[in-house]
Amino acid sequence: MGKIKISEQDVVNALCLHLANQKRISPEEVDIELMYDDEYGFSAEAHWSGRKQILATVHMIEALRFWLDTQMNMDPFAAGIELVLDDDEGIIAFVR
Repeated sequence: MGKIKISEQDVVNALCLHLANQKRISPEEVDIELMYDDEYGFSAEAHWSGRKQILATVHMIEALRFWLDTQMNMDPFAAGIELVLDDDEGIIAFVR
């Protein structure tokens, strides 16, 4: 399998789907803000039903694996996932 690029919107979609699945709510009820910090790396802030949760890099990778499995019908554990901060495209991911 070659390298696959996951857009920033699909990273957000993956987080929405994964959190919605965990919390038993609709993905449309989840708002996600992606973040990058030089010291802490990648993270995301999730909001739903008046609640807020900070998602660390490990949670983002877990959500991307869930998305690869449920939306892309790919083996989520055979894939290496790398988050990247791109000047033009924002926070994207590469799957190898």
